[in-house]
This record gives sequence, C-alpha cells and structure tokens, in this order.
Amino acid sequence: MPAPHEVLIRFIELLGTPFAGATLVEHLASSFMRFAYGFLLAAMIGIPLGLLMGWYRWLDDVITPIFDMLRFIAPIAWVPFAALWFGTGIGGPIMIIFAGAFPPCLINAYRGARFVNRNVIEAAQMLGTSNLRIVTEVLLPASIPSIVAGLRVSAGLAWQSLIGAELIVASAGVGFMMVQAQAGVATATVMTCMLAIGLVGLLIDVALRQIETAIRRRHGQS
Repeated sequence: MPAPHEVLIRFIELLGTPFAGATLVEHLASSFMRFAYGFLLAAMIGIPLGLLMGWYRWLDDVITPIFDMLRFIAPIAWVPFAALWFGTGIGGPIMIIFAGAFPPCLINAYRGARFVNRNVIEAAQMLGTSNLRIVTEVLLPASIPSIVAGLRVSAGLAWQSLIGAELIVASAGVGFMMVQAQAGVATATVMTCMLAIGLVGLLIDVALRQIETAIRRRHGQS
C-alpha cells in the first residue's frame, strides 16, 4: 500500500500527465459524460412513468410485476449483455447506468403521486380537469420533493454503476484507468482513481442535496 502522501503526489501528477491515453481530468470527463447520459435517460423515463403509474391503476397493474422483478437484478449483472450488444462503445455503460438509476426515479415519482392530498385531486376533478392535466399540473408539482429525493439516490447508484461498467466495458474513463493501473501493479494510481471517484461522487451528492433542501423549504418542509 502506498503512503497517503504518495497517493496525493500521484493525484497531482495525473492531473497533467496522461495515463492510459488521457489525463485524470479527461478520464473523469469521459466518465461524467456517460453518467450524465444514463442518469438523464433514467430520469426522463422513470419520472413520467412513475407519475402515470400513480394515477392510472391499470398501468400500475401492468408494469409493477415486471418492474419488481427487474429492479432486484444488480446493474453489474447487465454487463455481459452490454458488452455483447455495444462492445466498448458508450452504449454499454449508459445501459448499465440506466439500470442502476431507473428504479429510484420511478419509485419516488410513483410514491409522490400516490400520496398527493386527495382533496386537491378531487377539487381538480370537480373543475373538469382532464387526466393529463391532473398528472402534469397537480401530481407533478406536489411530487417534486419526493422526486428530487429519488434523484439523489438515483445519482449515487448511477455513479457506482458507471465505475463498475467501466471496469469491464469501456476504453476510457476512470474505471478503465483503474484496470490499466491494476494490470501494471500501479497501486498509487489505482488509489488515486478511487480518491477521484469518491470526490466526484461527493460533489454530485452535495449539489443534489442543496437542490433537495431548497425545494423542501419552498414546499414548507423541514
């Protein structure tokens, strides 16, 4: 095991010195791009679907059994299919990130929609509001605190899933960098990558935590 000061020195070196074809910053940028694509895709599909399931009982009955089965499959279990279908391109990691990020997005949107005050919904129905407008103008605003809390969990799982994917099905990124360092028994570089992964994950969580706090205050929650 390298000493802490050796890891710090290596961290600083890798910021400007290429390793496995790129600097640490460039590998992190590649990883973050994959993370953003997979995370946003999960949010764009999971949140609307969760809201619709919370309103339409028939849709809930159709999707819930399938979802409950698939959500217990670890994202890393999709690696063989990702490698088979996408090789080392960007599609494989995005697929694995999506598998990790999608369940919290859907579950929290669904729970948010299901626990909306019934008096508000009944008032909207009395005014002749259509089902689509109830979903977009009643359920969505009322579910935002729950949705944002789900996005925070989703982002953490997405970032963890990304690193797992890059260890196997990527030709760039911080996970790929770790594999190359391990092959060369460069322990200080491996630990530098671990440090970078933790720091970026912390920054993502802090940003989402601030957004969550602001939204809860706006909605009168502590």
